[in-house]
Amino acid sequence: MKIGEIIRKYRKERNLTQEEVAGRLGVTAPAVNKWEKGVSMPDITLLAPIARLLNITLETLLSFQEDLTAEEIGEIIKELDQKMETEPFDKVFQYGRGLICKYPNCCQLIWQIAAVLDAEYMLNHTEDSQNIENAQTYHMQIEKWYLQALESKDEKIRKNAAGCLFQYYLRKEEYEKAEQYISFFPAESTDGKQKQALIYSKTNRKEKACKIYEEILFSEYQVINMTLYNLFVLSMEEQDMQRARMWVEKESSLARLFDMGVYREESCRLELAMKEQSREETCDIVKKMLDSLEQMVRAFADSPMYRHLSFSDPQPEFYEKLRKNLLENLQDKEAFRYMKGYVPWEEILDVNEKKCYVKLEQQKR
Repeated sequence: MKIGEIIRKYRKERNLTQEEVAGRLGVTAPAVNKWEKGVSMPDITLLAPIARLLNITLETLLSFQEDLTAEEIGEIIKELDQKMETEPFDKVFQYGRGLICKYPNCCQLIWQIAAVLDAEYMLNHTEDSQNIENAQTYHMQIEKWYLQALESKDEKIRKNAAGCLFQYYLRKEEYEKAEQYISFFPAESTDGKQKQALIYSKTNRKEKACKIYEEILFSEYQVINMTLYNLFVLSMEEQDMQRARMWVEKESSLARLFDMGVYREESCRLELAMKEQSREETCDIVKKMLDSLEQMVRAFADSPMYRHLSFSDPQPEFYEKLRKNLLENLQDKEAFRYMKGYVPWEEILDVNEKKCYVKLEQQKR
């Protein structure tokens, strides 16, 4: 917003007429009208009285707090990108500097201009002996712009600026400085963990880096697995069995890819087999689940994928309780009515019931 637009905006907010503003400032009403239309500017000696009258700061009056819309910023960045293709870098850099001088408190614009110029220089310019001085000038200014954007009240802008500063110092191999900006990302977030692991790997702390990367793998499996399951549920609700089977296959493949063991590879298939009332498939899935039940934890605990992680192995009683609960669910007469009289099914249940009985007797002794 220009100064005239600001005067008009805050004058109306205070319910003042142009005549009232003119009277209090000792000027004519037509003069105020010209200010608001952008035809002329108030005398410099009137700036402080205008700000006091409108109950705003000089910074606000002079548009120092101005924010551009997302659309306006998008157009500016688009124009900056176009100039990159046809004009020398220094000329585009000065153009970007001019825009930042014009909108000195639009942190979103400052961050985006700095990021565009930083990426362009890094990708397309070499720092040989002839341009090393210019390179230092560019880098120092871009760094200042990132730091300026870091002061934004908008958390998203601060996070973006911190991410750029992290990468900036990482490229310069100033790892201690880079590490300072990890604090702008939640410690338990994947982004924050990735950055911390990268610093560890660059500073000869390989074991710590591996541990964090493995933690990310393990936690992301849980997220993706639940997402696939929810998509499966939606497909089932829509009676789209083809898509439902696709999600089940993805879920099973995911468990295999992440070394989660046979139990998880198979258990995700059971709900679909029940829906389709497939005796043979249900029987095959349940047998594999029961046979692999005691390896649920050891499957990933023994995997080389998670070599730097520690997992507590449940007591045998845990697995027996789990087997018992699973058998109780499998004997649900309503849900598994279609399995009644199927000999392989009855044999599987009978064998596992005996296993539970034997374990129970052993515990009593």
